[in-house]
Amino acid sequence: MTNDKLECILMSKVYTTQELIKILAAERQACLNGKRLKLEIPVSGNPVIDQFLMTDGLQQFTAYQDFKAAIHEYQRENQVSGIIWREVTVKGKNLNYPEVDSELIALTSDLEILKTAKNSIVEFWYEVSMGMDLYLSFNNNKQYQKIVTSDVERIVQITEWASLCKWENSNFLEMILQLGWGKPEEACYKRGRPQSGSEYIHAVNPGNRPIG
Repeated sequence: MTNDKLECILMSKVYTTQELIKILAAERQACLNGKRLKLEIPVSGNPVIDQFLMTDGLQQFTAYQDFKAAIHEYQRENQVSGIIWREVTVKGKNLNYPEVDSELIALTSDLEILKTAKNSIVEFWYEVSMGMDLYLSFNNNKQYQKIVTSDVERIVQITEWASLCKWENSNFLEMILQLGWGKPEEACYKRGRPQSGSEYIHAVNPGNRPIG
C-alpha cells in the first residue's frame, strides 16, 4: 500500500487503537509475503557486497517501516492512544496494567498513564517475586548479573514507568520487570539512549537462571 492510499484510507474516519493495530498487522503480513516493496532502494553497486545483501528483504522491511511511520504520524495528529491493557496472573494474584503496543507510539498523555501505573506494577512484581533470585540483564539480554532487592529499588527510583513479562510452565517461573524512561517505542533499542531506555530485572526460582 502506498502512503497516498494510506492517507486516503485514514482520512475516512478516526480509527481506534485496536483498529490501527489490525491495520499494521495486515500490512506487516503483506510485506512479509512480498506484496509490498520499496523499489527505489538501491543495492551497493559493488558485486562482492551485493551478493550478500538480501535486497527483497531490505525493501520489504523499509516499506513496512515507512507505513508504520505514517501510522505514527496519524496517531499524533488524531491523538490516538498507543496503549493497550494487559492482564497477568501469577501465583493466584491478578493485575491489569497499561502497556504501549509494540508497533505504536506513546502519546504524551500515554506516558502520564504509564507513570501513574508504575507503582502498582512494581508492587505486584515485588509481591510475586518474593524469595526468588534476582538478575539484571545486560548485553542485549545475553548476560545476567545477580542482584539484590536494594539494587532493584535504586533502579526503580531513577526510572519513569514499568512493564511486565512472564515465562511460566509446570516447573519454571520467570517474572521480568522492565523499568524504563523516555519513549517506550525507543526504550528497547540502544539508539534511543540516553533520552530513552530501560533495564530488565529477572526473577527466577532459587537455583534457576533466566531464559527471557
